[in-house]
Amino acid sequence: MSIVDQSGTFALGNRSVKRLGYGAMQLAGPDVFGPPRDHASALAVLREAVASGVNHIDTSDMYGPHVTNRLIREALARYPDDLVIVTKIGARRGEDASWLPAFSPDELVRAVHDNLRNLGLDALDVVNLRIMFDALAPAEGSIEAPLAVLADLQRQGLVRHIGLSNVTPAQVAEGRKIAEIVCVQNLYNVAHRADDRLIDDLARDGIAYVPFFPLGGFSPLQSSTLFGVADGLEVTPMQVALAWLLRRAPNILLIPGTSSVAHLRENLASAELDLPDDAVDELDRVAAVSDAAA
Repeated sequence: MSIVDQSGTFALGNRSVKRLGYGAMQLAGPDVFGPPRDHASALAVLREAVASGVNHIDTSDMYGPHVTNRLIREALARYPDDLVIVTKIGARRGEDASWLPAFSPDELVRAVHDNLRNLGLDALDVVNLRIMFDALAPAEGSIEAPLAVLADLQRQGLVRHIGLSNVTPAQVAEGRKIAEIVCVQNLYNVAHRADDRLIDDLARDGIAYVPFFPLGGFSPLQSSTLFGVADGLEVTPMQVALAWLLRRAPNILLIPGTSSVAHLRENLASAELDLPDDAVDELDRVAAVSDAAA
């Protein structure tokens, strides 16, 4: 039995995936730029993830750029039949490793073809459109023009399903009028819970929510609470953060990233962590700390 079975499954488009997946972003070099420090170790992490039961890998040709997709192809092609690879377009990397918007029709089309070529696929399972009005956080603005380009690529058969990343609830609503949206990928964790209502709304409609940075942006007080819960349960803070997210809503799919096989195994083991109610109550109060400080 794989070590991710107990996390359950959820629909991602017309596919069913384990709720605990893997994010390939950290396989690239420092600042997600350039090749990995250890090429063989990067391949080993990918192979270990799939061998452990992971069937949802998140990637993008903007990571490296082109690094993580080529690693995935080298490590895993021919791909397992149940493997769903989710990629992302809408940004490009500057020569200084900066993250820049890439919203023009030509840039979006080229990004899809780059992902296809580097992954060695005829069609992409899911493509998330990363909205870059603000690179660091969702910002309002119409997404109709870039999403229409992606929807056209879907009609051509190059993209099977469409998701959105770094978006507001209003943009999700706008996007759903243009195309079927199968997932939303935003910053969310036990301390940063602006998307609470959005997650619940998406769950009612059977749409996956994929949080990133499960330990990102914590204040010292919030971190001390998380570390205290982890110490009490004799597990790692990351395992607690992931277990809390799995418990938060059934439509949450996790994509923790690492370049270490040992850390990968620790992350996957969080699927087996049953948080006691008192620990959940303590973690739920972490968000109140950030609300009070705002």
